[in-house]
Amino acid sequence: MMDQRYSDAKVVSLRQGFLPRHREYLMRWLQAGACMGLCDADVANRNEHDEPDIEHVLVWVRENANPAYMVRPEGMGWALIDQIRDHHLATYRSFEAALHAIRPVLSCGATVAA
Repeated sequence: MMDQRYSDAKVVSLRQGFLPRHREYLMRWLQAGACMGLCDADVANRNEHDEPDIEHVLVWVRENANPAYMVRPEGMGWALIDQIRDHHLATYRSFEAALHAIRPVLSCGATVAA
């Protein structure tokens, strides 16, 4: 028979979240990438499919009026998604690495203080 303490336990999935340092890095990355076609980025809380709130970043590039990329937390990593084709490209260990994969405009491994 299971102990009551363990039968009432709930599993909480681990998921990264956006911190102020991520937002700061995003702004630095966007500014540095303006000459490489980065136009805008937005941190959003919902997706178009009305799924539960998942904070994610949408990135616009000069070549398209619709957001070209999405970066969102996925477990302990960051998923990079081709937003136009709705295709998962890769999962990265850090938010900075996911942005670097879109446009390598800041040195790889550059981070900001928390």
